Amino acid sequence: MPLVFVNLLQSTGTKGGIEIYARELYRRLGEQPGEFTFVGYASTELMERDHSWFPGEVIDSGISGENRVTWAFGELFSVARAAKRAGADLIHGPAMFGPLRPPAPLVISVHDLLYFSHPELMQTKLFTEPVKWMEKRGAAAASRLITISEYSASAIRRYLRFDDDRIDVIPLAGRAPDPSVGVGLTRASDLFLAIGQRSPYKDFGTVVRAWAQIPENERPRLVITGSHGDDPLIPLVRELGLERWVELKSWVPTEELTELFATATALIDSTLATGFSLPTLEAMGIGLPVILADTEVFREVGADAADYFAAGDPADLARAVRSLASRPERQRELTRLGLERSAQFSWEKVAEQTLESFRKALQRG
Repeated sequence: MPLVFVNLLQSTGTKGGIEIYARELYRRLGEQPGEFTFVGYASTELMERDHSWFPGEVIDSGISGENRVTWAFGELFSVARAAKRAGADLIHGPAMFGPLRPPAPLVISVHDLLYFSHPELMQTKLFTEPVKWMEKRGAAAASRLITISEYSASAIRRYLRFDDDRIDVIPLAGRAPDPSVGVGLTRASDLFLAIGQRSPYKDFGTVVRAWAQIPENERPRLVITGSHGDDPLIPLVRELGLERWVELKSWVPTEELTELFATATALIDSTLATGFSLPTLEAMGIGLPVILADTEVFREVGADAADYFAAGDPADLARAVRSLASRPERQRELTRLGLERSAQFSWEKVAEQTLESFRKALQRG
């Protein structure tokens, strides 16, 4: 039975969608027939958190995924050594990176290539060139690359020059909704929600500025979650005099976010560049309408089940918000379309297609 060595150095509790991907994928892989065995190579942060979702032994690497120096050394060298000691038949890097010289076939999940395509939007510009180099070297050593959208696949072909027949496009899925969500709660007609860390590519400034362009007698409430530390949006909200309407929250507990999803009028995602949109599918999965920046990847995920606005344009977002807030029939239509759209994606499909990618990598040797 082939042993898959899984690099979990980036699972630290702060990496958002990449961690959701690893957790949901390996939870489902553990439910598959015993074709493979799995060993996880965990960061020190993950070892202190619940990792019962992983379907096999979890090894403490002793490496912090939050310390960029030790993390980079671990990605490039330690993973390979530990995989060799474990007798790995295959190495999987679910979070973008792989070792320089893998001792077994390597599959890397590349979620996006934003450091190549949108370096101006990256928060940690000092690390742009090192990260690009690591991504290039990982791809050069890989047997196959998994990616999460056709948009990201085109970026892989463009920037990494990777063979098309070794790229597996496997779209993500939203987490299964809790059947108790929404029980006893009513969806508001004047509460819009935006979520995520305050990285430049999330473009929350456009959302706040859009609120200033909505007349006060029509202006709904806006909640933006996901800040770590001092929120850089506070000065902008004050400057525009929006304190009565805009509430800025830090990273909220799951229970509170679940309640916001269940009671909001719609979710807004203003992201300028990304490889997918998990929040879109998760909102659609519980009937929450979505308003998305009109980008190629959001059209790929949302199709006709979302309303769109011109990316980076506060006036057009204000138009979209006013239009949806005043049209209950459109809200109901987006709820229906969103439920239908989200049903087309599942983690079971992600798991099945990932196993097929593993098989192809092993066949290639």
